[in-house]
Amino acid sequence: MRPRALVLLVAALLLGAAAPAAAQYPIFDAHIHYSRPDWDAYTPERALSILARAGVRRAIVSSTPDDGTLKLYEKSPQGIVPFLRPYRTREDMGGWPRDLSVAAYVEERLKRGVYRGIGEFHLDAADVDAPVVRRLAELAAERGIFMWAHVDETTIEKLLQRYPAVRFLWAHAGMSTGGAAVGRLLDRFPTLWVELALRTDVASGGALAPEWRAVFLRHPARFMVGTDTWITSRWEVVRDYHLEVQKWLGELPREVAEQIAWKNGERLFPAP
Repeated sequence: MRPRALVLLVAALLLGAAAPAAAQYPIFDAHIHYSRPDWDAYTPERALSILARAGVRRAIVSSTPDDGTLKLYEKSPQGIVPFLRPYRTREDMGGWPRDLSVAAYVEERLKRGVYRGIGEFHLDAADVDAPVVRRLAELAAERGIFMWAHVDETTIEKLLQRYPAVRFLWAHAGMSTGGAAVGRLLDRFPTLWVELALRTDVASGGALAPEWRAVFLRHPARFMVGTDTWITSRWEVVRDYHLEVQKWLGELPREVAEQIAWKNGERLFPAP
């Protein structure tokens, strides 16, 4: 084996093993994509190496098309937690809730038996009861898997009320919803979990925001961190992003920080 190939292999194997010594906490990253443009820029081995160097021991991955997720999963089944995105192409993003061929596609792909959730998907409140959303919720409930929703506060509340048998992962904590409002939803809905990708307001100015600290202390078992490699260039900031996450995790009691950093992800999605 060539030296460079050996280095990449070792780095990839680190995904799912202990985090680098420089990291205070190992990371379960709850928001990674490896979509078609990423394949051209990074081999699966290189992508896994980037995650490992950032201290990411395991990661939730969804992709457009789904083949990207499977590429990473095949290389690291212990480290990758596959979610099935309902987008066959980016053109599906707008009309998928009422496109019955999407439901058939998801149902067929789920037969692989490797997926731990459906999503990440985007949805408006008006489509919460659309036929494809209803069918995907049925599939999620039947299989005991998550639905991962990139939606606003109003829409996640409607989803939780409409589909009480489904566990939801809320992408970006709603993107703009404040910590106090997130906490109130967690108080009300035991089937809601939250990931914090791109939420720089958690520690804007370098210090953990008091409202977020309060909700983390109240619901330490309901949060995960994430990066969101929604465009290819985001792969180059994974390590720096998690260095910033480590800073605000360090302001929390250790037992709380450990849950948010990696233990919640490990508990919800145990390695196969």
